[in-house]
Amino acid sequence: MTPTPPTPSNPPAEGEPDARTHARADAEHSDTDRSDADRTGAEHSDPSSPTGAIRTLGPNPATAPIVLHPGDSITRRRRILYILVLGALTALGPFTIDLYLPAFPILEHDFNTTASAIQLTLTGTMIGFGLGQLVVGPWSDKVGRRIPLLTTTSVHIIASVAAAVAPTLELLAAARVLQGAGAAAGGVVAVAIVRDLFGGKPLVLMLSRLALVSGVAPVIAPLIGSGLLLITDWRGIFLVLAIYGAVMLSCAIFLVPETLPVARRQERGSTTVLQRYRNVLGDRVFLGLIVIGSMTFSGLFSYLSASSFLFQETYGFDAQLYGVLFAVNSLGVVLGVQIASRLAARFGPQWVMAFSTAGLFVFGSMIYVFAVLDLGLWGTLIPLFLFITSCGFTFPCVQVLALDRHGREAGTAASLIGAANFSIAGLVSPVVGLVSHGGITAATMSIVMVGCSAIGVLALWLVVRPRTIGQLAP
Repeated sequence: MTPTPPTPSNPPAEGEPDARTHARADAEHSDTDRSDADRTGAEHSDPSSPTGAIRTLGPNPATAPIVLHPGDSITRRRRILYILVLGALTALGPFTIDLYLPAFPILEHDFNTTASAIQLTLTGTMIGFGLGQLVVGPWSDKVGRRIPLLTTTSVHIIASVAAAVAPTLELLAAARVLQGAGAAAGGVVAVAIVRDLFGGKPLVLMLSRLALVSGVAPVIAPLIGSGLLLITDWRGIFLVLAIYGAVMLSCAIFLVPETLPVARRQERGSTTVLQRYRNVLGDRVFLGLIVIGSMTFSGLFSYLSASSFLFQETYGFDAQLYGVLFAVNSLGVVLGVQIASRLAARFGPQWVMAFSTAGLFVFGSMIYVFAVLDLGLWGTLIPLFLFITSCGFTFPCVQVLALDRHGREAGTAASLIGAANFSIAGLVSPVVGLVSHGGITAATMSIVMVGCSAIGVLALWLVVRPRTIGQLAP
């Protein structure tokens, strides 16, 4: 018998999606879709079968015996495997975007152009990544998770090779847009698979692992990129991305199962792209979460896009020391995500965000004030580390709240979050260069970070309204 979830202390506002209802519906649909072969684990379905079933390593976790959610019956060993593979898929996008950041000054010299022009290649990648997610998410809700994943990852490999051999900045920018679009499926499909399998508090723990990857990857990617510059040039970095994409394509083929049964793709009220978008965008809380997530990402990427010039040109770091800086800052993301996952499961992700969004504003403001007071390098590094840690607190909470409310259209919801994060961040991050008339400084960088943080705080309290959100389903 399916256990009844506890009653939330604060029920959702009238007319808004109820996370408990979604959790029960997910369990009921998963239970209906199981076949006898799935229950025993005796059969491996074939990707060429007319039913569209996908061969997996062992029983399909989406149709395994469950208690409340399909993932409840997955063994610890297989769960670790999924975390590793899905985490690597999630990291493909951030690595594609950030791995070449330490090469910005070299690209500026090789193409005889300006810093702003080089930053536009970053913007193009992020816009391609964001728009690609808008296609991949609803597509994966309609046809399943694997086909979009395999198709777009193949595009990423081809685009990475094209970027490596690009003779002009214009062709490099075009290849970067395709690279971003090709990397789009990794994060969206990984998050959707987790939502297919888990709900409630287990969803918090699983998404926190992916949020850890998606939060750390943008920070450590430049560290790896600076190390690659010791043995290759910027073209070699793009070849490494092509190899990374090829490895992920192999993992997707052999290790990633189909977790969205055919019956779930045809649920009443969620059978068309328009219906899925209407369900998600009609949720006030979800819209507020999109604003919070995108503003947090924009603040982080404003730092990432400006940091190469700030620390290498203003503070005199070489590429390797610049990479060490990112390694240290990555600890802040790890710390934030790990603590946030535990606090969110106990107190609710909305209340964790109440503190983390305030921290983003305070620490961003400290960077500006310390720069004006001319407190030097440490006056920038310390509040910057705290700002990045606050980002780590915010990322998993946004995902958990959004996906717990929209399990039936998890791909669409995940795509909207990712598309908003990267597209808006891609548009906002070059603003740092535009306001830095005399060169990029900590003060000009922090202006954008503070503005983004202020919008996030307002969205939390005026749109999301934490007191209207109940407890997570079990």
